Amino acid sequence: MGMRSIAVVALVCLSPAGADARLAISGNDGKQILAGDQDAVMPDSISVIDLAINPPKIIGQIQTPAAMIGPPEAVVVSRDESFAIVTASQKYNPADPLHPADDDRVSVIDLTQPSKPRLLQTIAAGAGASGVAMNRAQNLVLVAAKMEDAIFVFRLAGKKLTPAGRIDLGKGAAPTDVVFASDGRHAYAVAWGVTKIMELRVDGAQLALTGQDVATGKLPYGAVVTPDGGWLINTNIGGALQGEDPSGTLTLVDLKSHPLALSLAVGRTPEHVTLSPDGKYIALVLANGAATSKSDPKYGQLTGILKVFAIGPGTLTEVARADSCHWAQGATFSQDGKLILQQCAAEREILVYRFDGQSLVQDKAATLKFEARPGAIATSVSR
Repeated sequence: MGMRSIAVVALVCLSPAGADARLAISGNDGKQILAGDQDAVMPDSISVIDLAINPPKIIGQIQTPAAMIGPPEAVVVSRDESFAIVTASQKYNPADPLHPADDDRVSVIDLTQPSKPRLLQTIAAGAGASGVAMNRAQNLVLVAAKMEDAIFVFRLAGKKLTPAGRIDLGKGAAPTDVVFASDGRHAYAVAWGVTKIMELRVDGAQLALTGQDVATGKLPYGAVVTPDGGWLINTNIGGALQGEDPSGTLTLVDLKSHPLALSLAVGRTPEHVTLSPDGKYIALVLANGAATSKSDPKYGQLTGILKVFAIGPGTLTEVARADSCHWAQGATFSQDGKLILQQCAAEREILVYRFDGQSLVQDKAATLKFEARPGAIATSVSR
């Protein structure tokens, strides 16, 4: 690398977040070891990826609790990119290393200097802490605690979380994710255990069930709300409510009147759905039944799939697709919508795709390498 390139990288790394930074935050799980593989346990971490550099680069990293088990919505980034919040649904289990134990930790990471992220706070939510959401006012944070059938509520001020209660969703609800409505007056819990999107009224830090629930599909997993507030889009890993088709589904809920507007079969194990910054597209990650271990004889037979859909009024139209990797996890768009990053837990990589509105082309030279398994990812405009 020449002196000019070094100077440019140094300038980017020292620039304060929110100035010219375009950051993606990846949560990396170091405790997922598989029988038959030569895996070693290593610390969990989060990595700071600068999307303003071409190709994107990892510019900072810190050891902090993270987990890939649960939806990849386990990271949220502030609008000015000055901090991130990361959940950890699992922790290392020394008594049984092949089976991590439930965890409840939520961490606040300072990104003022993106090349030197700092752990500001670690606080407990509920067991199985998974999807995390922050309202647009950035004064309220919600965490889905799958093992406690509850959504935990935190006030947020000065990059510090303060517990503000919980709302119980009912026995067996097992929420995996939660997302705010655009106006912040409602939130939506993705209740894996009861096949519903459950609407919550938000009044300050008080949450209440409205009863306006929508059954979307078997094993709903993660969700996004379109910027105009009109639609909720979610994945259902178990497929449609009726029938035995093993294909997962994408469903579209009309938030104005709460009907299920669309149920679309998309393929096996829709792991993650994420919005483009302009709200015109979603990227969908399909694990696609691909093997998770390199020692599996079937490892080379299937890979995951990345799909992009255009969003219309009550419609989702596939516009591009590409093969991806094994144990595919989360994805996110760059701020200009021209790049998509796709996490690969088996390969311990993030793939970089270029998207022009019609096609996905992998930039193989831009692939990012990790020691732990990337399993959750977000930018400031992911949700």
